Amino acid sequence: MPAIRRKRGEQMNEHVYKIIELVGSSNKSIEEAVQNAISKAGESVRDMRWFEITETRGQIDQGNIAYWQVTIKIGFTVE
Repeated sequence: MPAIRRKRGEQMNEHVYKIIELVGSSNKSIEEAVQNAISKAGESVRDMRWFEITETRGQIDQGNIAYWQVTIKIGFTVE
């Protein structure tokens, strides 16, 4: 594992994170599906710090992409 480089005098903050898993969808794009999930979570979850896409799916309708669906994990700091 590579060493973490910090500027002289810079302190490293210690954090504890809780992870939740959500599924977002969009009929436009993967990015919008992710944003929809994050925006909805932001209505009730504070201090969100990062996300990870764990699955990507789509629905096909008459040979065209009808919907994108993404499963994401969101990490937020525990107070």
